[in-house]
Amino acid sequence: MAFGERFSIAHVTPYPWEAQENALNVHVRELAEGLSRRGHRLLVLAPSRSQERVGGTRRAVRAARVGTGGLDALLAGTDGGEPRVLAVGEVLDVPGGEDGAGRRRTRALPIDVARTIEELLSGITLDFVHVHEPFAPSAPNAALRHSRALNVASFHEPSERLLLALMARRFVETFFGRLDARIAGSEKAAELMRRHFAGDYRVLGGDGEREREVEELEEIYGELAARRHERRGDAGLRRRLAGRGLIDVDLHMHTDHSYDCATPVEVLLASARERGLGAIAVTDHNEISGALEAVKQAQRLAGDPADGSPPVKVIVGEEVKTAEQGEVIGLFLKEKIPRGMSLGETIAEIRRQGGLVYVPHPFDRLHSVPDYEHLLAVLEEVDAIEVFNPRVAISSFNEEAQRFAEKYRIVAGAGSDSHVAQGLGSVRIRMRDFEGPAEFLQSLRDAEILTRPTSLIYVQALKFLQTRATPPAARRASRARRVRRALGGSRRARK
Repeated sequence: MAFGERFSIAHVTPYPWEAQENALNVHVRELAEGLSRRGHRLLVLAPSRSQERVGGTRRAVRAARVGTGGLDALLAGTDGGEPRVLAVGEVLDVPGGEDGAGRRRTRALPIDVARTIEELLSGITLDFVHVHEPFAPSAPNAALRHSRALNVASFHEPSERLLLALMARRFVETFFGRLDARIAGSEKAAELMRRHFAGDYRVLGGDGEREREVEELEEIYGELAARRHERRGDAGLRRRLAGRGLIDVDLHMHTDHSYDCATPVEVLLASARERGLGAIAVTDHNEISGALEAVKQAQRLAGDPADGSPPVKVIVGEEVKTAEQGEVIGLFLKEKIPRGMSLGETIAEIRRQGGLVYVPHPFDRLHSVPDYEHLLAVLEEVDAIEVFNPRVAISSFNEEAQRFAEKYRIVAGAGSDSHVAQGLGSVRIRMRDFEGPAEFLQSLRDAEILTRPTSLIYVQALKFLQTRATPPAARRASRARRVRRALGGSRRARK
């Protein structure tokens, strides 16, 4: 084997497995058997017309669920040339219904099929989910929705008629955005797919030589797997951190040095102390002056032996707007990074300063974010990804970020993205205390993300009231009062 690594793989077909006269099912079976013979653990997920087959799968899933190995037990024994077929639910053919290649289609996907696929793909540790003809509604499309693994799609014989009549096209485009590799069965299929769904399609299997196709597919898997980050990090740093105490950290927040925030640095630090945060990353928009001021004030408070509250460690950060590829956060910065550079140039500047590259709210389509394609282009340079942000209005965007981090084994982070003091610490990371970026990143690998219910409407309303709804003179007066209260609280703590 070219890459020497054994993978756990699920192939998903849209057609009932009993239809072995179906060319696509034959293709899937031969690929799965070939990969299994080469030492990979192989599952085939397929709908079925057989109640008995579906019932057998459900019994196997129930038994694995209560066993010691969990659902991963379903992979046992599938690496010797005999993949395991899991019938994910019973389907009926549409009378007279055919796709453009003359294959019988099924009705809208039954809900139990989608639920079974979700349970399997959430519970089984897989390296790859390989979907075949993942057009909606189908088992492969459901698999693409629920996969937490690297995703590969094969488009065998799509027809112009099928693509033009495709239902829920925008949703299909969104799910196709999760693909890490696209394979076409012929140059004709590749050209057709490029016209309807732009992307890089690699032609595979056109000559009918299945063993060669298995080898080439194995190479694709290996190339994708090689892009995953190293999971464990630095063993020496882990040992050093093991004896450190735990602190709570918020990695994303703003001060009134951001154009859309009215929280003074003094109020931010006082709020961080009140909420028991041990460290914060101040990440103003296109600016580090607020973070630098926070460092100075935190150092003054830490140096006062009469102050009974624990010191708050401040990480200098900046949320930088790139030219056309969304925002990226630099942590542990020394200098301001100008906005408007490309994503690659911005990352290079973060690296030049010895900082860490942290991608905030990466799939929130209501924010300015790097899209999937741009993230893949800089994958090796990303140190951590924000997988939970309470200001993200649609929870599936956070879930998408978590999926991306998991499949590429990127360190997960989280932050309140607070623009008002009341939102600070609404999500926090419990991690070992650290000094500097290397210890921080290692500590973050083993951290726990803690969330609590927060009203997005409430904090957004406060942000509006403190910024746009308040005239400049009133805002200045309000700021002075808030700073006096924050400093007064610090003086009372020292008495």
